[in-house]
Amino acid sequence: MPGENLSREEAHARAAILSVERYDVALDVTSAVGPSEGEGPRTFRSHTTINFRCSQPGASSFADLIAPEVLSVRLNGRTLDPAEVFDGCRITLDGLAERNTLVVDARCAYSRTGEGLHRFEDPEDGEVYLYTQYEPADARRVFANFEQPDLKAPFTFYVTAPARWTVISNAPHDGDPVRGDEPAGGDEPALIWQFRPTQPIATYITAVVAGPYHVESDHYARTLGSGAVLDIPLSVLCRKSLARHLDADEIFTVTKQGLDFFHDHFDYPYPFGKYEQAFVPEYNLGAMENPGCVTFREEFIYRGKVTRAAYEHRANVVLHEMTHMWFGDLVTMRWWDDLWLKESFADFMGSFSQVEATRYTEGWITFANRRKAWAYRADQLPSTHPVVADIRDLEAAKLNFDGITYSKGAAVLKQLVAYVGRDAFLEAARRYFKRHAYGNTTLADLLSVLGETSGRDMAEWSRAWLETAGVNSLTPQVTYDAAGRITELTVVQTADEAHPELRPHRVAVGLYRRGADGALERYARAETDVAGPSTAVAELAGQERPDLVLLNDEDLTYCKIRFDEVSLETVRGHLGDLTDALARALTWSAVWNMTRDGLMPARDYLDLLLRFAGRESDIGVLQSLHQQARTALTHYVAPRARDEAGQSLAEGALRELRLAEPGSGHQLAWARFFAAVAVSASDLQLLRGLLDGTAKVDGLDVDQELRWAFLATLTAQGAADAGAVAAERARDDTASGHRHEVRCLAARPSAQVKAAAWAEVVESDKLSNALVEATIAGFAQPGARELIAPYVEPYFEAIEGVWASRSIEIGMSIVRGLFPSLQDSPQTLEATDAWLAAHPAAAPALRRLVLEARDDLARSLRAQSRDALR
Repeated sequence: MPGENLSREEAHARAAILSVERYDVALDVTSAVGPSEGEGPRTFRSHTTINFRCSQPGASSFADLIAPEVLSVRLNGRTLDPAEVFDGCRITLDGLAERNTLVVDARCAYSRTGEGLHRFEDPEDGEVYLYTQYEPADARRVFANFEQPDLKAPFTFYVTAPARWTVISNAPHDGDPVRGDEPAGGDEPALIWQFRPTQPIATYITAVVAGPYHVESDHYARTLGSGAVLDIPLSVLCRKSLARHLDADEIFTVTKQGLDFFHDHFDYPYPFGKYEQAFVPEYNLGAMENPGCVTFREEFIYRGKVTRAAYEHRANVVLHEMTHMWFGDLVTMRWWDDLWLKESFADFMGSFSQVEATRYTEGWITFANRRKAWAYRADQLPSTHPVVADIRDLEAAKLNFDGITYSKGAAVLKQLVAYVGRDAFLEAARRYFKRHAYGNTTLADLLSVLGETSGRDMAEWSRAWLETAGVNSLTPQVTYDAAGRITELTVVQTADEAHPELRPHRVAVGLYRRGADGALERYARAETDVAGPSTAVAELAGQERPDLVLLNDEDLTYCKIRFDEVSLETVRGHLGDLTDALARALTWSAVWNMTRDGLMPARDYLDLLLRFAGRESDIGVLQSLHQQARTALTHYVAPRARDEAGQSLAEGALRELRLAEPGSGHQLAWARFFAAVAVSASDLQLLRGLLDGTAKVDGLDVDQELRWAFLATLTAQGAADAGAVAAERARDDTASGHRHEVRCLAARPSAQVKAAAWAEVVESDKLSNALVEATIAGFAQPGARELIAPYVEPYFEAIEGVWASRSIEIGMSIVRGLFPSLQDSPQTLEATDAWLAAHPAAAPALRRLVLEARDDLARSLRAQSRDALR
């Protein structure tokens, strides 16, 4: 839509002349119940009043609104013709005064894509649930506004909804709801909920959640240093049909622990009054930091047994979003270039607070093994960018919610803490909040306070770490004397040709050797500053010969670590003998990076997994290894060796499943992994037996979620038909069951099934975001390479039209999910290059997605070539 993709220059020009005093937003969502209104989209009423100033009276500007119909527009008492001033996404505002009042009455469309005001009907009981999701710029799908982060203002929301619903927003209710003028549908009465004005916040973090949600409540109390008592009402919400699975006490515990931690360390009281956390259906993200009204994907409410890693992950997300109350909500970046000012900090502080304040003390192990894997991948794509990015428009902003902005930025902050010290870092945060509360900042504002508290010149550190792209590799070189003692240990630093920056690293170097009991343990350690291409670690000279030199021990910096020849042989033979869990996680991360980079054959990596993963104590690391093994098998193993490697992997998974402690998280993880890689007739027979009760693994509870995992493999392998899927759906007639059903049906190995799935996703926009995701997952099965081979050409023919006609969230899902990565041949690479060459003027965000997929495909081909030489 023309003008929908707001540019940075337009935003800066608007902010230069406008300042917003307040918003009053009235939403009538009574039309969420009852039948749809005709053939067009189902709509709700949105009435917005904006009071704002203009520093250049007589100037022109615009407000943002995406709506199927604008009923009226009034500016400073003048009635404007919507046909003349509204183009579908912008309202032109001419002849502005010093003080202005804009009133917009519109009908806005409910969303089925998770963008704007999403409407979901629960198939289990027919109830309707609403929630908003805006980042980076979808508040304009719900009410008229100035949609950019640096035009903050107080918001007052009024929501008319069915009387039996629960309605929440960023601020507390302002008294009890009052009777509305019209019924909500049928004879059901409607009420109007009024909320107190918010603090000045950005449009993208405003929120409304409405529906017959189940609510559980608690409160958090704390005495501040001033003697004042802070009392924060807490609540957790979910759909009624999920209430039996909601473990609110665990969520409240983590929430209170987080609030304690941040009050202890930030010295700035929680500024938004209440703290409500809503778990909502068909959510595109993990969670969103709306102040006072945080939203999460409802998959964090576990319907069956999950591992400790799942609870750890949820706790991390809770704390990540809580960090945003200060980094992002209280102090907000000026524009999306500095998105890292909130996301990198939230990613880092999520793990930091988790380790120090909760029972999930393994958080840094998970960070080293899982979160940084995301960063390493993103930083080696052609679309990699500095942590402080060049974000020219909203489409670019949407794609920069990536591994660089989150996990690399967080790793860089961990390096920063090692560089300036913990106390200086936290004191800088405290000054930052007090200095910029309710305002907007840039990189320079943060560097200023860091320089004050650390006494260091932050400009060079920022240039090296925040303003350049790429990941360095660190490799040890060791020489010994005749007695076998180290004469010199040197750290060699290299960089990719495209990103040649060599950075300063604060690293720990650990020396490990095997004891009489076979354990591989550290006996010496040195912490040093690495700079330039070569750095000698003088402190380790004279140490006895190690079996393993582990660079970046304790994971202080962000880099890929390599091994010298002796260390690599030790890893091959004794990885599982490392007694320190973080050292093991770092070693697993290193060999995975070697596999991705084509330095280690994929089957060697799978051999390591089969030999040592069964001894891995950290469940999060184990599940990460399972995911990486599936990637290696699908994309990196030489095609001629896939069947044999897959069979070995399935046999190993079944062996570890039978050896795992009955009822343990490890047993559950191995059961899921076995189901994912099972291929032989005997494997499939076992899965059928576990489903129908004729087979049993001692201690394994085959609950509903595990049943779907087993059935997904059976349908994909052609060992279960549509009737079996329908029977399972009858057992699980829920929203989750429907998503599983859709995925299983699309996974069936049939040309007709694949054609229907393709048409439903590419040629129709009737599916919701969650069902688009499920259909794509079923369509793109590794075992269906031949069946989906005919879709290479249609993919490249369709993607430009898809990008132009669908929302960006759906467009991203289709372009990424249906890229023909399973057709891993030079011919597919050539087809990709041909499309890129023929479409130089395609939307930059679309080209970025295709370039990233092309890079993954090229990496797969390189890894397969290396594996073929094994």
